[in-house]
Amino acid sequence: MSDSHTLRGDRIVATILADGAELSSLRNADGVELLWQAGPQWRRHAPLLFPIVGKLKNDTLHHDGKAYPMTQHGFARDRRFQWMAQGLRSCKLALADDAETRAHYPFAFRLEVTYTIDDADLEVAFDVTNTGTETLPASLGGHPAFNWPLLPALPKEAYTLTFAKEEPAPIRRLKGGLLRQQVEPSPLQGRTLTLSERLFDDDAVILDQLSSASVRFAAGEGPAVDVSWNGFRELGVWSKPGGAAFLCIEPWRGFASPAEFDGEFTEKPGLMHIAAGERQSLSYRIRVS
Repeated sequence: MSDSHTLRGDRIVATILADGAELSSLRNADGVELLWQAGPQWRRHAPLLFPIVGKLKNDTLHHDGKAYPMTQHGFARDRRFQWMAQGLRSCKLALADDAETRAHYPFAFRLEVTYTIDDADLEVAFDVTNTGTETLPASLGGHPAFNWPLLPALPKEAYTLTFAKEEPAPIRRLKGGLLRQQVEPSPLQGRTLTLSERLFDDDAVILDQLSSASVRFAAGEGPAVDVSWNGFRELGVWSKPGGAAFLCIEPWRGFASPAEFDGEFTEKPGLMHIAAGERQSLSYRIRVS
């Protein structure tokens, strides 16, 4: 099967890679590329985060008295998925456990990812199935990186994130890739997060007490992107500290290990716990306007 597949809607075109089941291009009706093109500052476009989001302490997963190496954000983004369907407006890819995954993550699973275009919307739907006999502990996240600015002539500071609801709850930050114990006051003013490179001096902005299920990335002119989600409970907003021409809007079900946690993986905060034979479905949608 092919290395990539392109979906064409009335007002957007999307390209998906077999490697990592990763969205690699999203263009609007004018042909403007909205997705970060994996430049030298960060060599990815929109990786899938599975079976963890963020880091584990010492990059190690502990289960039943054994230790397994597990790098940040898990292994799915670095695995080649199998094409299950390739249509004009939809495609499906799948990844299942094997000897290589079990060396890092001793659980049976099947992860299916379906991309569907409708007019100016791209939906990314996930189905995580427990194909084993014990409860499946897992996290899942999207990590799409949008060009920032979307319109090259505009300054970065012209852009804001506008949430569907006010977000007054404190935010979380990372230290050494792990979740700091202390919370920080929200940088939002009502529904609006003003964007600047300095916002990411302390890495990602993590909203773990979300009220909203959507956010709009836009300036006063040019293209705008709306991201909405279903089944995800947290949101990460990230750009590379020190400055880079992308902004990641990341729906998460889970988060990095708290700095003080180094115990049994099944007890890690933020995980889904999927019973044997059961399936968990989540999705997020990108709308271009």
